[in-house]
Amino acid sequence: MPQFALEETLLLCGCNYNFVKNLDFLNRDELERFLVQSGIRIDDYINTAMDMSTEIHSGIKREDNQSPFLETHIWPVTRDVIKHYLTVNRNITSVEIVSAILHDVMEDNDRILDLYKTKEYGFDAYLKYRFGNRVYEICMGLKIKPLENFPGDNDQQRQLTRFHDYCKGLSSADYDMKVIKLVDRANNMKFISNMPKVDGRVVNSKLKRYLREAEDFYLSFALLEASTKDLYQNLRESYESLKSLNMP
Repeated sequence: MPQFALEETLLLCGCNYNFVKNLDFLNRDELERFLVQSGIRIDDYINTAMDMSTEIHSGIKREDNQSPFLETHIWPVTRDVIKHYLTVNRNITSVEIVSAILHDVMEDNDRILDLYKTKEYGFDAYLKYRFGNRVYEICMGLKIKPLENFPGDNDQQRQLTRFHDYCKGLSSADYDMKVIKLVDRANNMKFISNMPKVDGRVVNSKLKRYLREAEDFYLSFALLEASTKDLYQNLRESYESLKSLNMP
């Protein structure tokens, strides 16, 4: 994107240009151009997924309270998932693309309940009805369950139990879910490492958790069969950047 166009977009989003210019920023138009240039036809299935993701995530900001979630996470993750499939010469269909676009829609979010409260059968049922079982299974498999669902004497113990449960699910997950999760995690880690000042209890807690989880699971997960060496490299780079921020 030309610099003047990026400045204008960030201004409309209420973002600080000097900060966000260093981030991975991609708007919907750019993602659509990337799809076309990659030989992928943007059908109604993909368009509808983009519309839903825009509706659900529009206005959501990230840890810096400035960066738009859509442009710094959802669209870049979708692009990077597609890049991986093209790089390793693996077939990619609208189903994998839509799964990447919608990978975060099942996270706990009161906004989903508000937007879809007229659908009495629930948002998850609507997701399955509109996008099919395969997309639904991937989105549900990637969903982080509420902390209160897990046993433990305190939140720290419950978080550890939840992480073990999540890793168990990912370990038996298929290739498509694995790729989306690794790209998702690398994006999240990279975002934190690019913040000009990592402070605040929430951000510091997330930084430490990302490092611990990378060491305990994600770096090894990327190398397990089917190996995703390019995604391992991206994850490793993000990990090293975060580790340098965490040095005493």
